[in-house]
Amino acid sequence: MIIIDNASTPPLNVDLSWCSSARIVREDRLGLVHARLRSFAESCGEILVFVDDDNVLDPEYLQRAHTALTCDDTLGAIGGRVIPRYEAEPPSWFATLGLDLACRDLGNLPLYAKWDRSSVERRDYPVCAPIGAGLVIRRSAYADYVVAARSDEARTTLGRKGSSLASGEDNDMVMILLAAGWRVAYLPELRLEHLIPARRLTSSYLAEYAYSTNLTWVQVLDLHGLRPWGAIDPWTAPLRKAKAYATFRAWRDDANFIRWRAACGLLDGRARLEQSRPR
Repeated sequence: MIIIDNASTPPLNVDLSWCSSARIVREDRLGLVHARLRSFAESCGEILVFVDDDNVLDPEYLQRAHTALTCDDTLGAIGGRVIPRYEAEPPSWFATLGLDLACRDLGNLPLYAKWDRSSVERRDYPVCAPIGAGLVIRRSAYADYVVAARSDEARTTLGRKGSSLASGEDNDMVMILLAAGWRVAYLPELRLEHLIPARRLTSSYLAEYAYSTNLTWVQVLDLHGLRPWGAIDPWTAPLRKAKAYATFRAWRDDANFIRWRAACGLLDGRARLEQSRPR
């Protein structure tokens, strides 16, 4: 077990005497992607499991993950059910937003996905793709992502960093695996609980989460040659956001305001696509 202390102040100090194989590794470059990359450099196992500090694995999680990848060498990465455990009751309108907060339950049947390597246009992001919480990944598949992330600085901005709620590094990782020919899967026997503190259910947090998620989603798709929405001129973004403010009636209540911020994230992402095009 390797705990990555990602530039904590003060440095992380945890009693690991109960686990003789555990150790803490300091990574001073702030950001989730840098922590992920350090985990690859420090580990030696053929199967890696990412566990965030707010994840509680079922007792059988590791054994079942090991069995799944050992029995099927076409699988590059897998995930399972991520069940929320809320510190406080979510607001009545929360369920209408479609924000998963890195939780999901796709049912009782396993789901698998693979990309057509001959055509980028026929690719889409699989519903069953694993998410970062509890992600199980084969080392040889992970290596493809590590090479890509180390050679492209833009990829280091796709994950959480300080106060940023960017959340696309796991999507980037999955698409790199799929492009390399690996399969990914949702396996319902893999189950963990995701602890959701009360502050993550406030309207201000959810608005920033919705904005950052959509912004990052446009960026990560573009890295893989996918532009389902198309670019827009940056100067039009404020006008479009003002129109969206009226369309979503963002002044009426928290839910509408959050939906508007989600639309703003999409618009700002599309505006950045235009900026990235060669003139």
